[in-house]
Amino acid sequence: MNIIGILTLVVSNTLVYSAPLIFAALGGTFSERSGIVNVGIEGIMVMGAFSSIVFNLSFVNVFGNATPWVALLVGGIVGILFSLIHAVATVNLRADHIISSTVLNLLAPALALFLTKVLYQKGQTEFISKNFGKTSFPILKDIPIIGPIFFTNTLAVAHVGILVAIISYFIIFKTTFGLRLRSVGEHPQAADTLGINVYLMRYAGVMISGFLGGFGGAIVAQSISLNFSHATIAGQGFIAMAAMIFGKWNPIGVMGAALFFGFSQSLSVIGNYIPIIKDIPNVYLFILPYVLTIVILVGFIGKSKGPAANGTTYVKTK
Repeated sequence: MNIIGILTLVVSNTLVYSAPLIFAALGGTFSERSGIVNVGIEGIMVMGAFSSIVFNLSFVNVFGNATPWVALLVGGIVGILFSLIHAVATVNLRADHIISSTVLNLLAPALALFLTKVLYQKGQTEFISKNFGKTSFPILKDIPIIGPIFFTNTLAVAHVGILVAIISYFIIFKTTFGLRLRSVGEHPQAADTLGINVYLMRYAGVMISGFLGGFGGAIVAQSISLNFSHATIAGQGFIAMAAMIFGKWNPIGVMGAALFFGFSQSLSVIGNYIPIIKDIPNVYLFILPYVLTIVILVGFIGKSKGPAANGTTYVKTK
């Protein structure tokens, strides 16, 4: 295999594994920019994965080839609804952010598996027939060198994720909404004195995280596992959190970190085709993403400075 072939293989598979991480990590960024810690991205992804697969299996005859995209939207909506548990607990009931979001991680797998057994009489769903398969972009695929590597036989939803990251950067740093979101995450009291509804902005941050986290789960289910079971989302939410911290809560940095983690996950699949790496035992490549997650969280969580009021409970005073 020549260098172009190797690069094409690496980029294509990196995008497959990076796509859900990009969406989920961006979701966590919106939540924490508003001052709400959301460790429950893992649970939100589980619900997004479950709901998207159930919708895909139920309505494939109605939507045909568009089914995965419609199911993606369904996963995002379910993610919003599920994230409202965390929003109500932290904003209205003033619960500890870590405990509240941990409840999401405990509740989601149990609820999803219970519903799976109710609907399908077993612990996993059937495999879907319509999924996010690889595609080639017209015109772009014909660009010399770049075309075959980035736009041929690639995952379209991953490119959508990169576009969403760029849009997210613009929203957070270049719009009034983004300024208000960041202000309630840095100094909610000061934001309140300027007439900003702190509670509303924090709800918005958590709900956006639910929407994008649901997207992430739906992409995992419809591009990698192709069904739902207890192992569909296996630590992906925590890897997304590591990408968020590694990217320093900046959407562009978060996207880059997600691509890095996606590449580390893809090595267990494509490692045998890459010189030097192919000599590494496969078991080490399988555990690499989780080892990197631990290293990033331990090594950078103290050095990466998040929003000043992140994790604090705001009580409006007269």
